[in-house]
Amino acid sequence: MKQENSKTIKQKSGIARLIELAATKKTLVICSGILSALASVVSFVPYMAIYYIMGEIIGVYPDFSNLDVQRTIGFGWIAFGGIFANILLYFAALMCSHLAAFGTLYELKLGFASHIAGLPLGFHLNFGSGKLRKVMDENIEKIEGFIAHQLPDIVASIVAPIVMIAILLVVDWRFGLAALLGIAMAFIVQVKAYGNEGSKVMMDKYQSTLEEMNNASVEYIRGISVVKAFKQTVYSFRRLHETIKAYTGFVIPYTLSWENYMSVFTTIINNIYLFLIPVGILIGINTNDYKTYAMTFIFYLLFVPSISSIMMKIMYVTSGGMQISSGIERMDDVLHKSTLPETINPKTCEGHNIEFKNVSFAYDEDKDISALMEVSFRAEQGEVTAIVGPSGSGKSTIAHLIPRFFDVTEGSIQISGVDIRDMKLDYLMKEVSFVFQDVFLFKQSVMDNIRIGNQRATDEQVIAAAKAAQCHEFVEKLPNGYHTVVGTKGVHLSGGECQRIAIARAIVKDAPIIVLDEATAFADPENEQLIQKAFEKLMENKTVIIIAHRLSTVRSANKIIVMDKGQPVEQGTHDQLIQQNRKYSTMWKMYTKSLDWKLNTRKEMKKNA
Repeated sequence: MKQENSKTIKQKSGIARLIELAATKKTLVICSGILSALASVVSFVPYMAIYYIMGEIIGVYPDFSNLDVQRTIGFGWIAFGGIFANILLYFAALMCSHLAAFGTLYELKLGFASHIAGLPLGFHLNFGSGKLRKVMDENIEKIEGFIAHQLPDIVASIVAPIVMIAILLVVDWRFGLAALLGIAMAFIVQVKAYGNEGSKVMMDKYQSTLEEMNNASVEYIRGISVVKAFKQTVYSFRRLHETIKAYTGFVIPYTLSWENYMSVFTTIINNIYLFLIPVGILIGINTNDYKTYAMTFIFYLLFVPSISSIMMKIMYVTSGGMQISSGIERMDDVLHKSTLPETINPKTCEGHNIEFKNVSFAYDEDKDISALMEVSFRAEQGEVTAIVGPSGSGKSTIAHLIPRFFDVTEGSIQISGVDIRDMKLDYLMKEVSFVFQDVFLFKQSVMDNIRIGNQRATDEQVIAAAKAAQCHEFVEKLPNGYHTVVGTKGVHLSGGECQRIAIARAIVKDAPIIVLDEATAFADPENEQLIQKAFEKLMENKTVIIIAHRLSTVRSANKIIVMDKGQPVEQGTHDQLIQQNRKYSTMWKMYTKSLDWKLNTRKEMKKNA
């Protein structure tokens, strides 16, 4: 029942959602709103002071010797006080709103980063890093701008029109109605502009096209070496070119659709006095009190230009709020994605045997194609279990499921009889160490990159791990040794060197379960042999699962599992599988033939040389 009720609760959106986010710093936001409201009220004080100054001057005209100078100067000081108070109050409002904004931004970014870290790996593969970058860097950053600047302006845009209308109607209701007629016409145009062709739909489409272009741009930059190698350009890189065209094709018509509305709105709001002049003429023809008439008419001609700034602020707040709220919906879409569920009653394991029990898995639950189908095998502690098979057979999927980057669709994965879903994710991560084919090094020192495996490791432990992974020699040759920052000042490591840094991470972590997915993919034969020696020490009394294409790396494994089309088709040692003369035997023959071909090719090249 609780789950059903939670689903029926309607999520807030738009300005309501923005205010909800801002409410995390309620005290500061309320103070900012009150100060902004007071600033709006006192901003009209100079106009009223000018009204009374004109009353003093016109009242004694043409004999200015009777002017009450002290009273007139007093009104002047009141006008100055209103301006000063407006500045002071608005500054205080911004101080409060900025403090609230920075605190909210910190919590949002931290919460968002923590949330996406808990999402399944499949979400990141499908959503795209460009979209995530835009959500985290742009959309969330705009919330800070909204709370810091636009939230006080929202309060001002509510309070200022109320005070303005009160002044317009109280001083002289006839001039007030004339001015309100112009305001009403401008407001109607503004509402029509925002309602034109469904402004929310248009803004959502704008955000989508911008995200797609960001995604394609990130992909283009990451693959720039391939682009240049094949003499491609931004025009021939089809996806990026199409997203730019789609963005341009949408933005230009959308912008032009506002052209007429904005022109009419700006014209009306900046010329409200044109509505006053006919009324002023009619009142002037029929008045007997010219002094009062002149004082009031002049006041309205001076006052109505302030209406444009108030209305423009309302338009700015509305437009900005629409853009930000559309971006917030993107953030909420990500935040509503389900993270991997954590068990309420976590369990721990006493041993470290891994068992797959009738495991089936599909990357897309809506599709019928499964990556794994009823996979069952057991990897014993202290032994090396190798997973081999052709591309697309499900080898890497098995590697991703063990540290629970995804949850299985059916069946279970157990460590010594305990389902990994019944373990805390932090505990599982401590139990499993992994090295994947695609290695990512952070823009940090080599020391810190290795220490990611164990934040409490000493420098001596890091260096020992590097030596075991055959890293020490090339790291020592770097400009600052282990303190060299990767990716700066021309410091770039080869694929094999990056792979060995990743292996050093696994060694320094010293987890009881090790998953190696093509860990020697970039190693040359000499380094591969050295790394294999390092693995011998790393693998002592541990559960090791190796995913490999190079069959030579798994020849000595205690158990080899042959995968094909998402299912295990053979299990056994290298010798046993060769004798069975089935899938593995065929793969081995093809592998040895390829080695012979490479060896003969090298011999021929040496002869020709």
